[in-house]
Amino acid sequence: MAEVNVYKLDGSVASKIKLPKVFDTPYRPRIIERAVLAADSATIQGKGPNHKSGRDYTAVYIGRRGSPNALMNKGIARKPRTKNRRHLLEGMVRGIPGVVGGARAHPPKPWQIAKEEINKKERLLALQSALAALTNKKLVEKRGHKFGEVTLPVICVDDLEKLSKTKDVLAFLNKLGLDNDIERAKDKKNIRAGKGKMRGRKYKRAKSVLFVVSKEKLPVQKSARNLEGVDIVALKNLSARDLAPAGQAGRLTVLTKEAVDALAKKF
Repeated sequence: MAEVNVYKLDGSVASKIKLPKVFDTPYRPRIIERAVLAADSATIQGKGPNHKSGRDYTAVYIGRRGSPNALMNKGIARKPRTKNRRHLLEGMVRGIPGVVGGARAHPPKPWQIAKEEINKKERLLALQSALAALTNKKLVEKRGHKFGEVTLPVICVDDLEKLSKTKDVLAFLNKLGLDNDIERAKDKKNIRAGKGKMRGRKYKRAKSVLFVVSKEKLPVQKSARNLEGVDIVALKNLSARDLAPAGQAGRLTVLTKEAVDALAKKF
C-alpha cells in the first residue's frame, strides 16, 4: 500500500498515511461501465403518449359491405372518416396511423422497463475498482484533469468539512494547484450536439473535482457546490457513478481524513 500526503488547508503537508486495502483493487473498466450504466438507467422516467392521442375523433369506418352509406364501389378509400363536423372536416380520414392528425403506429410504451439490473457483488466490485483508479495518475490525466504535484488521491484534514464559504474552498484548491481544474470546467468550447442547444443547455458542462466527506449535512456541502463542475458526496452515498462519470474512471477526488478512515472500516 502506497503512502500519500495529508494536506492542511494552507496547502502544507500535515502527515503521511497508508491507503486502505481497497485502493489495491485491480482496475476493471468493463465492470465500472456496467455499474454506471445501471445507475444512469435507474433515473429514466417512463414516457408515452395519451392512449387517446390521434384517435379522439368521431371517425367511423363505413367501408364494410352492407353497412349504411357503405363506400363500396364509390372509388373512395375505405377508411374511417369523420362525421357530424363542419363542411371541410366532414368525411376526412382520422383516427388511424399514417394520416394527417392520426395516431402513431408504434409509440413508446410507458410500461417498458428501461432499468438495467446489476448484481450486488458486481456493483460493489465496481465501486472498489473505481476507488483504486483514483490513484492512477495516467487515468486522471486521461480524463483531462489538471493538478499540480499533489499525491493522488488528494487527502486533506477534517477541517475542510467545516468551511462554510465558497471563497475558502476555492482558496484551499488554489493552495494545492487544483483551481486550474475549476477553470478548465468553465471552458465553454464544447457545444452540445442535438436539440439540447435550443433548450437552455447549449454547452456541455465538464466534471471537475469530487469531494468525498464523512457524513451528510456539513457546511462544505453548501459552499463547494457553487464551483463549476464540482460535486460533493457523503461516503455512504458514494457510487461508481460519482467516481467515474460516463463510465470513465480516474476522477480528480479530494477525500477527508475521516472519510478515508471510514473506507478502511467499510472494506
